[in-house]
Amino acid sequence: MKTYFVYILASGKNGTLYIGVTSDLAKRIGEHRSGIRGGFAKRYGVTKLVYHEETNDVRTSIEREKHVKKWNRAWKIRLIESMNPGWKDLFEDYSGFPPSRE
Repeated sequence: MKTYFVYILASGKNGTLYIGVTSDLAKRIGEHRSGIRGGFAKRYGVTKLVYHEETNDVRTSIEREKHVKKWNRAWKIRLIESMNPGWKDLFEDYSGFPPSRE
């Protein structure tokens, strides 16, 4: 069964936020950090993984991403801090991946 991720990247604690969805979290975060994926995340230096959740259904993940994107900033921050109160770069826990550039 395939796994899908809704994730939030930040430029730093309480910084600029980016919300996305992917089926390969390692690859997608690598793309954001290397600058391969242009656009918003690259422009604002949003490379720190501060939140993620998994589903087994792509439609559920896409709907969740759209839903969270519509939230106000305070709700997004509460969501992040419910999982990650210190705004730690959660991706540093994955072996073999370099830390974000801050």
